[in-house]
Amino acid sequence: MADDRTVAALVERAAAGDQDAWNELVDRYAPLVWSICMRYHLSKQDVEDVGQTVWLKLVEHLGTLRTPAALPGWLARVTANECLRVLRAARKQDGFSPSPEELLPPAEAEMVEQEIITAELNAAVRQAFALLPARCRQLLSMLISDPPHSYQEISVILEIPMGSIGPQRQRCLRRLRECGALADFLDEGPDATTQEVS
Repeated sequence: MADDRTVAALVERAAAGDQDAWNELVDRYAPLVWSICMRYHLSKQDVEDVGQTVWLKLVEHLGTLRTPAALPGWLARVTANECLRVLRAARKQDGFSPSPEELLPPAEAEMVEQEIITAELNAAVRQAFALLPARCRQLLSMLISDPPHSYQEISVILEIPMGSIGPQRQRCLRRLRECGALADFLDEGPDATTQEVS
């Protein structure tokens, strides 16, 4: 998990009106909100409505959160509650939908915890990626683009021999793993994080 102090500091800065801190919170936790909505099988419009409601509630409560470091859990709980509210309203309208409780996936708490960890890992990877030299960012971006660039294209664009691409990729990934932003995740086992990052 991300350092609790980092999350708390972002919350405090955002509560004080720091737009960059707010943007970072949204970038970091929007995938968490979205993934919870997906588990409830909401329509695209409902997902957007729930997302807007969750962020509005965060704005309203940002300065009064009892434990700012627990923001991911707060967001997960608020999102799940909003999803249930939307499903209950839809059930009242058509009367034939399954109850919201019937739509709940098993082991919800474990799934939410995993989604929080995934959101934190994604944020740490983005932060570490931003700290890489421009050449590494460009090379890795070309390799993970969809579809990925061929080694021949990379060789021409970056003006490097094709035989150097693999070793440079490895050096860039090593630098990425060594960034402080990923330290908490690497402590839990480099194999899992290495697979995510590479």
